[in-house]
Amino acid sequence: MTQRLLEFVKSTRQKPVLVIGDIILDRYITGSVERISPEAPVQVFEVASEKVVLGGAANVAANVKGLGADVILVGVVGRDEDAKLVRSALKKLKIKSDGLVTDRSRPTTRKTRLMALRQQMLRVDREKRHDVSKEIGEKISGKIEKTVTRCGGVIVSDYGKGSLPPRLLKRIFAICRKAGKQVIVDPKGRDYSRYKGATMITPNKMEASLATGVDIHDDKDYQEAARRIFEISKVKKLVITRGAEGMSVFDAPGSGMRLEAEALEVFDVTGAGDTVIAALGTFMFCGAKLYDAARLANVAAAVEVGHIGARAVTIEEIASSLARSEAVSGKIMSRAQAAYFSERCHLQNKKVVFTNGCFDLLHPGHVKLLRQASAFGDCLIVGLNTDRSIRRLKGKNRPVLGEVDRLEMLSALDCVDAVVLFGEDTPLRLIKAIKPDVLVKGSEYKINDIVGREVVENGGGRVKCVPLLRGKSTTDLIEKIRNSHGKGNKA
Repeated sequence: MTQRLLEFVKSTRQKPVLVIGDIILDRYITGSVERISPEAPVQVFEVASEKVVLGGAANVAANVKGLGADVILVGVVGRDEDAKLVRSALKKLKIKSDGLVTDRSRPTTRKTRLMALRQQMLRVDREKRHDVSKEIGEKISGKIEKTVTRCGGVIVSDYGKGSLPPRLLKRIFAICRKAGKQVIVDPKGRDYSRYKGATMITPNKMEASLATGVDIHDDKDYQEAARRIFEISKVKKLVITRGAEGMSVFDAPGSGMRLEAEALEVFDVTGAGDTVIAALGTFMFCGAKLYDAARLANVAAAVEVGHIGARAVTIEEIASSLARSEAVSGKIMSRAQAAYFSERCHLQNKKVVFTNGCFDLLHPGHVKLLRQASAFGDCLIVGLNTDRSIRRLKGKNRPVLGEVDRLEMLSALDCVDAVVLFGEDTPLRLIKAIKPDVLVKGSEYKINDIVGREVVENGGGRVKCVPLLRGKSTTDLIEKIRNSHGKGNKA
């Protein structure tokens, strides 16, 4: 499947995309916080750098352009300096700005984020969210009528800033229906009946819950929320993004599937929704089926959240990610691949065993643990901490061996069937994705303290603690090497 998607990405010629919606200017101020103000009990933020990037519908347009398609952007800006910055940024991306409508009654929406230590500390919004006037709405619909026939499809990015009131949405859908164009909407608010006439909508988990009244916790809740959204909005297709849990894709009520998230580590989810809808639209408009487009959007989202701030994901980055996934041979797998591998094992009535650890400086104690774990079932999947997560857990001097070397050593063991990197402090997300029948840890853990125990036991599985070889640990081995090295230096 990966090879087929890779060939599609490389060979397919994208069609122009019309993007309509709320245009936002994202401003990032990066700095540090190292002291408290003498004037008041507040932190002092020292600015190191500033930058502005496109947000909202403009970021969707930037992503569409990055994916290789020409894009026409229609939306509202104010008569101000921020509007000039938006036009300048669009020009750099070779996106025409003649689809922008100036509304004197509002400023260009701007979101300013203060960033320190790769985290958002504060967001300051400058905006007015009243509905655009009838006159502005007619200007917007006029620009859409002039351009829609030149496009493969339409993306509507609704951020609830007032540029897409119900009367205008109704007009937009009518224009697109007359032109025979698919319309994909990134929705906002509680009332999804306003999107009647769209082909597909792409809410996130929180938005879907808000619009349907379903408190979403598991796959059954997603199914129920989807059923209600189909009923309310009358759309034909639906994608609910689930953040770190991937996305649920539906081509009809009661008929859907879940895609595991591809991201190994998440730094910033800003703009991830824009990336998803841009990829879905770009690939569907040039012929991809819903599930294939969703898989490609999943890959694009993984690239996006691995960076700080909203940014346009390129077609080259998606192709590179797919190529790396295809190149993974044998036992070394991504989270999504491991989940699929586990599912295949279960379909073959094979028992899946899972264990995890750092496995730094592989030693006989590790090997014994893995062999014992393997004996509890038919397939052993090993979760391996990334270098970054090990440094968080054990300090800056660990690991001794990098994750590439540790992956190779573990995958060389006959008792191991799959090895998967995970970047969190615990393997809980990985365990939820794999759904093992047996969870194995060393005897130094108490069963009630083992991460993932409840997930496995609630699924009908069991947890096993196995005895370790005494005197065999990575810490002891490192200390022995240090002592030996010290004696050698004295000699």
